[in-house]
Amino acid sequence: MEYLTVKEAGEKWGIGSRMVTLYCANDRIKGVVKKGNLWLIPEDTPKPNDMRRKSSKK
Repeated sequence: MEYLTVKEAGEKWGIGSRMVTLYCANDRIKGVVKKGNLWLIPEDTPKPNDMRRKSSKK
């Protein structure tokens, strides 16, 4: 199985490496592996949905 680093996944999905790291830490990406301080993301994993609010309720 081939793996991507956080930086490579961020470039592939068009988001920052910090956001990818948060997805990994919060178990939002299936099959992710942590080796030391490095997250390894399976190559065929799709980008997780953004679960932040789209609009505010007043």
